Amino acid sequence: MAKAFASQGDLTEKTITFDEIGEGLWAFTAEGDPNSGVIIGDDSVMIVEAQATPRLAAKVIEKVREVTDKPISHVVLTHYHAVRVLGASAYGADQIIMSDTARAMVAERGQEDWDSEFQRFPRLFEGHESIPGLTWPTTTFSRGMTVYLGNRRVDIKHVGRAHTAGDAVIHVPDQNVMFTGDIVEYHSACYCGDGHFADWGTTLDAIKAHDVDAIAPGRGDALMGKDMVNKAIESTRDFVQSTYRPAARVAARNGTLKEAWDAVRAECDPKFHDYAIYEHCLPFNVARAYDEARGIAHPRIWTDKRDIEMWEQLQG
Repeated sequence: MAKAFASQGDLTEKTITFDEIGEGLWAFTAEGDPNSGVIIGDDSVMIVEAQATPRLAAKVIEKVREVTDKPISHVVLTHYHAVRVLGASAYGADQIIMSDTARAMVAERGQEDWDSEFQRFPRLFEGHESIPGLTWPTTTFSRGMTVYLGNRRVDIKHVGRAHTAGDAVIHVPDQNVMFTGDIVEYHSACYCGDGHFADWGTTLDAIKAHDVDAIAPGRGDALMGKDMVNKAIESTRDFVQSTYRPAARVAARNGTLKEAWDAVRAECDPKFHDYAIYEHCLPFNVARAYDEARGIAHPRIWTDKRDIEMWEQLQG
């Protein structure tokens, strides 16, 4: 590989927090690492996002057991990325839920995503030997579905494309709390390498229209209160737009990927340089923004070969 990803040098263990964001609703966060959510129903528990390995999933389970001894019956995966899904086997859940589109992406590119993320995030894949294989859902949906955990209603919805084509959000109406996956981040860079820039803002609008009281985002702190929720939504919007606009201007004049990289850095560095995983995400974000601006609607699959080609272009 021409150059190491920033995340390959991030080997420091992160501090875990476990915040109650509504009655029986918890956000598992770890300083910009992938978050998980916990929804406690009358008789069982739903997990949102499985983590990258069974070893990391065990840390979520440990926190769950501090607050309930109810069995884990459901795991909901907001999208297909390896760091979100490959720990699913640890929970022993009868139901693993994804959108139809997310499942199709596992079939199309799940192994390639696993292979590339394994190289990019060595710390997150410690204990990878216990991963039994790709995670496949037992249940899928198109636009949405509802699960009842006893009397607790959980609405799982695809409200639009953003971080990937098949993103899901999970809304718990009795507490007006939402789990958004990587559609919304807080003080963490959005990974846009498989994203849809033109749709992301509309999807954020759909989330904002729910007027929720709290959000567990994909990365970063739990968002408590409408002011913090709206601040995170708008900062996410600013990040996505600030990445796409300069890349699109370069693409429109037939400029190079390296020129797009320089233009995006000029706009984003002053605002987002201290965001978690910013340096890691940047090359993938620029490459995808440049592709979309040139009319490549379906994100290309990331492979080691493509990573090398991208670095060579970015280095001019």
